Amino acid sequence: MALFPARSGRTEREPMRKAQDEAVRLHRTIGLLPAVCFIIGTVVGSGIFIAPKGVLMNSGSVGLSLLVWALCGVLSLFGALCYAELGTTFTKSGGHYTYLLETLGPLPAFLRLWVEFFFIRPAVASYVSLAFGRYVVEPFYAPCAAPTILIQLVSILGVTFVIVVNCLSVSLASRTQVTLTFIKMGALVLIIVPGTIALANGKTQNFQNGFEMHALTLEKLSAPRNEPFKVNIPLAIIFSMVTVTFFYVLVNVAYYTMMTPAELLLSDAVAVTFARRAFQGLSSVIPALVALSCLGAMNGGFFGVPRMLFVGAREGQWPAIFSMIHIRRRTPLPAVLLLYPLTVLMLTSGEIYNLISFASFSRWFFIALATLGMLIHRYRFPLHPRPFKVPLAIAVVFTVVCFFIVGLSLYSDPWNTGWSCFLTLTGIPVYYLTVQRYRLPRRWRRVFSNKQLQILLEVAQQEVQTY
Repeated sequence: MALFPARSGRTEREPMRKAQDEAVRLHRTIGLLPAVCFIIGTVVGSGIFIAPKGVLMNSGSVGLSLLVWALCGVLSLFGALCYAELGTTFTKSGGHYTYLLETLGPLPAFLRLWVEFFFIRPAVASYVSLAFGRYVVEPFYAPCAAPTILIQLVSILGVTFVIVVNCLSVSLASRTQVTLTFIKMGALVLIIVPGTIALANGKTQNFQNGFEMHALTLEKLSAPRNEPFKVNIPLAIIFSMVTVTFFYVLVNVAYYTMMTPAELLLSDAVAVTFARRAFQGLSSVIPALVALSCLGAMNGGFFGVPRMLFVGAREGQWPAIFSMIHIRRRTPLPAVLLLYPLTVLMLTSGEIYNLISFASFSRWFFIALATLGMLIHRYRFPLHPRPFKVPLAIAVVFTVVCFFIVGLSLYSDPWNTGWSCFLTLTGIPVYYLTVQRYRLPRRWRRVFSNKQLQILLEVAQQEVQTY
């Protein structure tokens, strides 16, 4: 018996390891490539194919609009570095929620869950899905306007597809994201190449007098919106943000090479108009690729946000049903599934630019709070292990700029921003009644802890602690 001690120990551990593998729990199966694809795939959604119109409209000139895109890229990189520190300092899953919980306490963390579930994620998914529907439908009706109801129906189909993928399998969602990210980067290359060739051939007339500004005002400076951050590991974050910034600037240069500013302002689907100019016989290719890009952005969002809700429920700040996972598929099915009706409701009642404005205030506000919390945590706990530490000047600049954007949003668009602010604050009484003092009516508790609902969804609590 003593001749093979190592084999005996390994043999004893194998059943334990097998039991853990078969236990109901979320598996960590996202490597570096999928992490990069989730970040790039979420950031590169519909914005680069629609937002150039809004950026040009509010900046007032070609040159300044390109500068805005470049500066937004630098700002995103600063934010990426801050989130790299947060992600390596607090290794538990949960993203924004965990960072706020660890640095600023339970109330800001709960408010993040509150606005993410009821407002931010449905609004973001809605405008990305509407862009998906528009790029699928409009090529069949050009040059006439496509029916709004048809765009909404196709958008709902896109959301449904993404929800099903994320309910079925983590690996399926990961493979889907990798595939869609390569497709969307291919779409950006298809836009960049003809624009670069035309620019090299001397087509530079649209860049002449590029910094003439006729209608730039303070309230318009906050109109260009950046896209969301997703956090995994420092290398994935930094590589992703540098890549996205580089591609975004080149794509905008390509747009202005092939289209005049006036033509760009008249287009609601900039990439479609570009495709008709650059590809002619292949003009339907770009809209199809853009639609797939939007699917990738939706998939990344519906992959990340349910896990934040999952962690919030695990911490006791969100209904317990959200902390359960499917017993066979190992996915946070309730958290994914319960986002669906809110997204469809907002999709059928909103317009793209209003949805962007509505969601932007809360998103920027909580990004600013997260990095402010990081600075406060540094001051309070200077000896806490930080495998990656962003330079203090970068963290301070990013935090100040984020709060400036929040204030400027309130000034430039008080209606949508005010509503977003009010709806965020509605979470405060909810927190004190349902979390701190746990005075949720018994009937409501039964809704979220109903055994029949668990049986119907085939979900259970994790059997192995993963944090």
